[in-house]
Amino acid sequence: MNVIRAKTAGFCMGVSLALQKLDSILHQKSRICTLGPIIHNPQVLATYEKHGVFCVQNPSELKKGDHVVIRAHGIPRQEEAQARASGATVVDATCPRVKKAQISIARATRHDAMLLLFGEAEHPEVRGLISYARGQALVFSNRAELETFGLAENQSYVLASQTTQDRETFLHLERMLRERLLKLTVLSTICDATRSRQKEAHDIAAMVDVMVVVGGRQSGNTRRLADVAALSGIETILVESADELDKKNFLEKTRAGLTAGASTPKSLIDAAEIWLASL
Repeated sequence: MNVIRAKTAGFCMGVSLALQKLDSILHQKSRICTLGPIIHNPQVLATYEKHGVFCVQNPSELKKGDHVVIRAHGIPRQEEAQARASGATVVDATCPRVKKAQISIARATRHDAMLLLFGEAEHPEVRGLISYARGQALVFSNRAELETFGLAENQSYVLASQTTQDRETFLHLERMLRERLLKLTVLSTICDATRSRQKEAHDIAAMVDVMVVVGGRQSGNTRRLADVAALSGIETILVESADELDKKNFLEKTRAGLTAGASTPKSLIDAAEIWLASL
C-alpha cells in the first residue's frame, strides 16, 4: 500500500503550548489538575494520568495549594474566576488563537450586540467563547439552525466562529447574513492551521482510494477532517489508533491518504503509517 501522509498532521501550535505548560509543572509536590481534559486525545490523557495528573470538571473541586491548568480549548470566564478564587495556582494553557477569539468577542459585543456563533453548542471551546459575549449569544452549527433564529434587520449582530470550523461554510453564512442585516460585524476567528489541514486533507483525498484520519473521537477538528475527506466521495476511516484498523477495509485499494487531528501525537500517526505501508 502506498501512503500519502499529510505534512500538517498532528499537534498544532496551541496543543503543543498547552502540553508544554503542563509538563513545566509536573515536578510540583502539590496536586496537579487540569480543568477539563487538556486536549481531546485519550492516549495523551492516559499518559498524564499515570503521572498523577487529575482531571477535574468543576472549579468547586479545587483546593488551596493545587496547581490547575486551564485546558487548551479555554473555559467560561466565570469558571476561570472561580478557579482563581479557590486559592489554587492557575496556569492558563488556553490556545492563543482561542484566547484571541475570546477577547475579540468581548470587545465586539461590549455595546450589547448579539453574538451569532458558528460552532458546536456543547463543545468546551464554544461554551468558553459565548461566556465572553456582553449581550445575548446564539449558537448554530449549520444554515438550517441559523434560519430558525428570526433575526431582526436593525439589531446589531456579531458573527464569529469556533476556531476549528470550516472556512468556506463560514464565508457562505457571512454572505447570506450581509444580505439580510444592516448592522453586522464579522470576526475572523477560524485558525489558519485549521484551514491548512482541511485543504491538505481535501487535496490528498483526491489522489487516493481510501482516507485514514487518526485522532480522538471527541475532537471536533478531527471529525471535520474526516468530513472534508468524505466529501471527496472516497471511503474515509476515523480511528483513535492503528489497533482499530481492519485489513478488510483496504481490499483492492492501492493508495491511502493519512492525516490526523490537531491533538494526535506523532507516535500514533507513525504507527498508522507503518500499518498501512505493510499491507
